[in-house]
Amino acid sequence: MSGAPSGPGEPPPDAPTRAGFVALIGAPNAGKSTLVNQLVGTKVAIVSPKVQTTRSRLLGIVLEGASQIVVVDTPGLFQPTRRLERAMVSAAWQGAVDADLTVLLVDAAAADPVAATAAIRARLEEQGTAGRPPPILALNKIDRLRRDRLLALSQELNQDGLFGETFMISALTGDGVDDLRTALAARMPAGPWLYPEDEVTDLPMRLMAAEITREKLFNRLHQELPYAITVETETWTGFDDGSVAIGQVVYVQRDTQKAIVLGRGGAMIKRIGMEARRELEEILEGRVHLKLFVKVRDNWTDDPERYAPWGLDFNA
Repeated sequence: MSGAPSGPGEPPPDAPTRAGFVALIGAPNAGKSTLVNQLVGTKVAIVSPKVQTTRSRLLGIVLEGASQIVVVDTPGLFQPTRRLERAMVSAAWQGAVDADLTVLLVDAAAADPVAATAAIRARLEEQGTAGRPPPILALNKIDRLRRDRLLALSQELNQDGLFGETFMISALTGDGVDDLRTALAARMPAGPWLYPEDEVTDLPMRLMAAEITREKLFNRLHQELPYAITVETETWTGFDDGSVAIGQVVYVQRDTQKAIVLGRGGAMIKRIGMEARRELEEILEGRVHLKLFVKVRDNWTDDPERYAPWGLDFNA
């Protein structure tokens, strides 16, 4: 997917270029996908108030001066109990291991941010830096807390000396994000850029389209149903006038779930399709004809083929 990069485009002619990977990790609903979108300057990751929305590692490509920062948006880290959850958590930790730098994003407004991140901080300490810069701590949602509480939280999380630097940000409003972006750029290894300057993510457009529809399903449906759903783009046909016809299948696990997704008289799926189509038209800058079909696929989470498009390890 291409688009306008967040930075100035071409690096200064005489400036040595830098490029590297930054793994963004944290507990579910810490705001990682929102921060990726804010850093990139456009939407590349789906966002939902529900936890565990992100299922796979997604790259957001950020330009800052002569630096190209490839931000890896990882699934939230939690205690997995199902196969899909184990694969998601495994992907998140692998992203942290492979990256040049790790950022732990903490929901500062959570009931107990210290307890929520205790296991993650212990794992980071156990992994060590292996010659990389120490992890960065980013306290998110600062617009919801008094300054004295933020300072106390920062002090408590920094007691063990794990983090090299701490930033206080609001991924939603953008407060403090410019400072974080500048710091990340300075810490990237020297070297050529890894992606063309006009790319903002490595996510194929067919998968991005499926993720957009899945986001609308997450935001419209209730309770546990979104986690029983997956979306696949089956057909993509471009026309001479620039329009695109997209066919997608929404897979659920039971007939009762199918009825909920369809809604009375098909009203729910029509509403979701309309919302997804509008966003796709903005991204593709052209007319989109979107057809959604809802099918039952028993135990799709036990099918290895469903994991491959997300880059997840079925056997994790």
